[in-house]
Amino acid sequence: MIDQKIIRIGIINVSDRASQGIYEDIPGKAIVSTLNEYLINTWEKEYIIIPDEQALIEKAMIRMADEKKCCLIITSGGTGPALRDVTPEATQAVCNKMMPGFGELMRAESLKYVPTAILSRQTAGIRNQTLIVNLPGKPKAIRQCLDAVFPAIPYCIDLLNGPYIECKPEIIKVFRPQ
Repeated sequence: MIDQKIIRIGIINVSDRASQGIYEDIPGKAIVSTLNEYLINTWEKEYIIIPDEQALIEKAMIRMADEKKCCLIITSGGTGPALRDVTPEATQAVCNKMMPGFGELMRAESLKYVPTAILSRQTAGIRNQTLIVNLPGKPKAIRQCLDAVFPAIPYCIDLLNGPYIECKPEIIKVFRPQ
């Protein structure tokens, strides 16, 4: 039986080339590194690199949420306008609720750095008790977007009856209403 209160986080790098070994998995490593900087708690990761195939993305999200009981799934890649970019569609297909504020904030943050941020379709949603957040695939943008939205993530997970996530306040200031 999987302990529901263990902080288990799913990381999905969506990349045709990284899944074939053509590119190094830099985005997935950037997510892990950022979470290690943020979190005080010990956490376990469920990790996969898969190609830009909607059915495979959906299957990975469902497995991580329903079977592995991840409280949070973070994806990288597949959020642009290219024909093979289908991560937001996979997220919407598996979620009970969409959380459009995450994508709005990530795009607003990214626009401070690049005018092409308007082409990004990152989003977030909830599948039962799991928050799924889609990040872009560029490591620098991953950190910028996580820095913007992560202050709300632990409280969102609280509201989903997930584990209590504590962060290093000198690195990231989490907001929980008093």
